Amino acid sequence: MILLDTNYLIHGLVANTAEAGKINSWLEQGEPICIAAIAWYEFLCGPLSADEITLATAILTAGVIPFTDDEAIKSAQLFNAVNRSRRFRVDAMIAATAITTGSSLATRNHDDFTPFTAHGLHLA
Repeated sequence: MILLDTNYLIHGLVANTAEAGKINSWLEQGEPICIAAIAWYEFLCGPLSADEITLATAILTAGVIPFTDDEAIKSAQLFNAVNRSRRFRVDAMIAATAITTGSSLATRNHDDFTPFTAHGLHLA
């Protein structure tokens, strides 16, 4: 399963981008695609058209993954593991969702997520 970061979904909606091509490839291969609830919130803050929301929803074949107790515990562990840097708070939540669901994270911001790879995060 592939979990999309907010920026990956945004660029994935733009025709002829590398992200759109990769998303189309995953969909053609039957790879489930999802997004963490926190990233979905960021995406929905827009601005967006109704058509963009409809297209994004269609891409997310595995839906929006809720932020539960399991994700909260894992994100706290990740946040503490990266020296409690405030810049990683939301990224830790997204990374934790990918880890707890066994997903690979597709992001354009590899530098923001690389510190979590030592703790079980796989980047797509």
